[in-house]
Amino acid sequence: MELNEKTLESKVIYQGVIVTVKMDRVELINGRTAPREVVEHPGGVAILPLHSDQTVTLVRQYRYPFHRVITEIPAGKLEPGEDHRLCALRELEEEVGLVPEKLTDLGLLYLSPGYSNEILHLYLAQAFTEKPCHPDEDEFLELDRVPFQTLLDQAMAGTLTDAKTVAAVLKTKVLLGL
Repeated sequence: MELNEKTLESKVIYQGVIVTVKMDRVELINGRTAPREVVEHPGGVAILPLHSDQTVTLVRQYRYPFHRVITEIPAGKLEPGEDHRLCALRELEEEVGLVPEKLTDLGLLYLSPGYSNEILHLYLAQAFTEKPCHPDEDEFLELDRVPFQTLLDQAMAGTLTDAKTVAAVLKTKVLLGL
């Protein structure tokens, strides 16, 4: 069985600074039609900075959609045409002031494929040179350094709730056997 849907109509209903929202109409495999709401996003990167003492530098920032402070690994949005590896290096330096000697690709995630095309590239960063942080002018961050094992315990207990952080912690655990 071929599971493709054919786009019959596509209409942009919102064009924002970061996202575009489209309302599409598709033909299903049974010949019927259905609506599809799609949030288009340029994608991004997230980096787990693991220090030699097995601690991780995290950022704490207010996340407006949840109206609360979230603890997460450094992350950022891809600029048009930007290579995701270079974006990871840029974001890590901007947000936490770290330049890694080693940057390992941990793969990518489809964050919410039911309605968004956002792809997030995950990286593990190690062996750092420290530089001053210089976050974006609308970005207010607190840095925290937490033992990797604490993050792993929180991920398994469900108290670490940021999806990209949980995924990066679990992938790093498997990759390095920590």
